[in-house]
Amino acid sequence: MTTTYTTTTTGRAGFPLRTFFVPFPFVCFTLALVTDIAYWRTSFLMWSNFSSWLLFFGLIVGAVGLLAGLVDMLRRSTRILGPGWAAAIGYALMLAVAVVNSFVHAGDGWTAVVPNGLILSVVTVVLAVLTVILAARRRSRVIWSVER
Repeated sequence: MTTTYTTTTTGRAGFPLRTFFVPFPFVCFTLALVTDIAYWRTSFLMWSNFSSWLLFFGLIVGAVGLLAGLVDMLRRSTRILGPGWAAAIGYALMLAVAVVNSFVHAGDGWTAVVPNGLILSVVTVVLAVLTVILAARRRSRVIWSVER
């Protein structure tokens, strides 16, 4: 018995629009955690401002990425390359926690970041990592299909 591995290429499927937007929130939320840690260790207000702006930009681009993902689900040519429902729910949950985190960071000074903002930033980054793992597992199953 021989096993044949086939791959799905972009020649047979369209290019997903969400790939332009989805990476930005992950980077912004991770950098917001880094700047929260920097603010916690140094108490320079600049780091708190950086965190607020990174959260804001991550949320704006994340919302655009969510809309692009919905468009990709409606397009027949990109539906097969979708991240799956588990990753989509994880992404939406990550954005919801980031919204709460952004509201917490809107407060004044030290209490806006330490401890609640820092904890929410950690939760947001953990959700981001779990979402990436779920999406990668789904994508690897779709791309490398085994035929017997």
